Amino acid sequence: MHLRRYEEADRPAVLALAPRLTEGVAPWRSSEKVLTAVTEWVADALERSGDPASFVYVAEDSDGIAGFVSGEQRTHWSGDPELYVGELVVAPAYEGRGVGRALMDAVTAHARRCGLSTISLETGAANANARAFYGRLGFAEEDVKLTKTLS
Repeated sequence: MHLRRYEEADRPAVLALAPRLTEGVAPWRSSEKVLTAVTEWVADALERSGDPASFVYVAEDSDGIAGFVSGEQRTHWSGDPELYVGELVVAPAYEGRGVGRALMDAVTAHARRCGLSTISLETGAANANARAFYGRLGFAEEDVKLTKTLS
């Protein structure tokens, strides 16, 4: 497995992974709208990948792209600078093989190079696998969003 910065030739393979970001979304959300939104998030991240404050890393092997992670440097509402992870996706065939951990290790190294001491991200409350994965990496829950649906 090899990790590297995103290149424009990776675009189709990375966009093909975007639907994985629909997993764990609340059941009252429109699946079509969610798919459109996550695909746009990924496309936007790819467009910004050349910006100094942004990043997209891909994991690849001889069979192609196994996963990607994207994000940017930003300021938390408290005023603290942080590295924000917008998307982390691992292809189903590569789950449990260390790809996600390797991509997050690349994010950690990137944060250190930027002189940042905090990495933040968001995931769906129902995405138990992602929440457990991030917990194993040392992430702690900081905010909770509450939603009420009206009938």
